Amino acid sequence: MSGRVPNVLSIAGTDPTGGAGIHADLKSFAAQGAYGMAVVTAVVAQNTQGVRGVVALDPEFVGEQIDAVFEDVQVDAVKIGMVANAAIARAIAERLRRHGARRIVLDPVMVAKSGDRLLDEDAVDAVREQLVPLADVLTPNLPEAAVLLGEEPDWSEAEMRRRAHDLLALGPRRVLLKGGHLEGSPTSTDLLCGSEGILELPAPRIETTNDHGTGCTLSAAIAARLPRMPVEDAVRGAKEYLHGALAASDRLDVGRGHGPLHHFFALWEGEGIPAR
Repeated sequence: MSGRVPNVLSIAGTDPTGGAGIHADLKSFAAQGAYGMAVVTAVVAQNTQGVRGVVALDPEFVGEQIDAVFEDVQVDAVKIGMVANAAIARAIAERLRRHGARRIVLDPVMVAKSGDRLLDEDAVDAVREQLVPLADVLTPNLPEAAVLLGEEPDWSEAEMRRRAHDLLALGPRRVLLKGGHLEGSPTSTDLLCGSEGILELPAPRIETTNDHGTGCTLSAAIAARLPRMPVEDAVRGAKEYLHGALAASDRLDVGRGHGPLHHFFALWEGEGIPAR
């Protein structure tokens, strides 16, 4: 990219407390040295303890937001998070195809950290059929992966390998299947699956309740890095960034539930943008 700062677009819902959704995405983009933009799909009344209400925007208006960005700005990568319903999922897919969007990272947001549902039941098929095939990287956790495959999420780490290939068969170029929901191990292992095979990406677990927006943060960091490096390097670097943001989260005092990550842990410590 000849040193130009990449322009990265988030398509997602809101979080008034700033820990998830477009708020987390924009922080992650900035921390990775990218210029962040946002298209709002739904306005969510939530805090660190739970979701109180969701107002999904008109699908055509979501499409108009996407048009407004692409018709004026060179978009180097796109991160898709909460889409809320089937009509919005279809509108996003149609617009991204129309504009020839590149480097799409899809985080199939379905349930908030509090357990509150963020995706209508009838929208799963639209996400699977319309958005998943557009993704350069699909980043589901185990419950989300199970929903996409129409199965129960009671998987072992060995079973994850087979399921990663099943997810790849849905059409994305690569799948990052996150193993954070597996219990009983001090290590959390994610699997990066592509046509070339599976790469294991282990990381030590961090004991903290400040884990609100981890999926948003990781997928956004991957999108911010993709314009500058190969997918494997982008994923590795994004995981390192997420680990640091989790480890530093206790420096923040935000809310009485699942608190947010410290997205600017390195910048606020004067360490500069992470090198990888």
